[in-house]
Amino acid sequence: MAVVTLDPNAPEYVRRYVNLADPRLGAQALYATDEFFAAKERMLNPEPAVFIVGKYDENGKWMDGWETRRKRTTGYDWCIVKLARAGVLHGVDLDTSHFTGNFPPAASLDACYCPSGAPDERTEWHEILPSVSLQGNSHHYHALAGERAYTHVRVNLYPDGGLARLRLYGLPQCDWAARGADELIDLIAMENGGTVVGVNNQHFGLASNLLMPGRGVNMGDGWETRRRREPGNDWCIIALAHPGEIEKIEVDTAHFKGNYPDRCSVQAAYVTGGTAESLVTQSMFWPVLLPEQKLAMDKQHGFAEQIARLGPITHIRFNIVPDGGVSRLRLWGRLARGAKA
Repeated sequence: MAVVTLDPNAPEYVRRYVNLADPRLGAQALYATDEFFAAKERMLNPEPAVFIVGKYDENGKWMDGWETRRKRTTGYDWCIVKLARAGVLHGVDLDTSHFTGNFPPAASLDACYCPSGAPDERTEWHEILPSVSLQGNSHHYHALAGERAYTHVRVNLYPDGGLARLRLYGLPQCDWAARGADELIDLIAMENGGTVVGVNNQHFGLASNLLMPGRGVNMGDGWETRRRREPGNDWCIIALAHPGEIEKIEVDTAHFKGNYPDRCSVQAAYVTGGTAESLVTQSMFWPVLLPEQKLAMDKQHGFAEQIARLGPITHIRFNIVPDGGVSRLRLWGRLARGAKA
């Protein structure tokens, strides 16, 4: 099994926000001026880019990303990406992994808000990242202003070349006022804006996978920690998309058979102020929302009557005892009216 880890040099927004260019959430590469060597859709693949020695197709070397032909005219290449959800963007990763002699010397980003359809010649675009220099086989992290919501992003390559991955990290926009007072909502779902704030270990699988839609497709599509060889337990802290009162919890160990946690529990609190680091300390003393429950392999576990009535909460600490893997976590609840998301 491959070890899945975050780039140690990745900035905080990579851990804090949702990748709104993730096709698993509904993002799409709509149009590119050129994709001769490699299809635009590969640029959005959620898996890290790979290099396969000796793999060629009818146009040349197969590359894991979007790659245009060598431009012999003026101008530059660009691609329009529809975000999975309209959202406020806080950062980008322009990843040129495995592109060495064929990466673009520079790139920039424009964005627009077109909730009712695809951009056209009348669309007003806003520059959200001025031209920046790129290097080969590298991650290029740039913070974005995060001032307004957008639905589409245009990535510009100057003048041509290949981009292995495009990651656009932001907070999905949600019209909470339009949600019904009695509607049960998964308040930690990634598509609603739930985010992982902190985690003690994610050696084999990222904790953010817990918040993805649907059931996990395999054992790599979940949160899995290394084997614990000391006392204690593993945990992650998750911020709800909106304050709410929880009525139902689902813990899904799909595909985890010899490595599912023996037990789990959930603590919760209504938090104002502080930082991600301070939450780690605070969370140890939060009230119990769900007492320790026994888990089984490859199973969806539903809990309702076991849930304590704590009132509105904003954050949870999900504890797995002592370690192991969980595919998905759902917290179904009703919005706390009057609370700010």
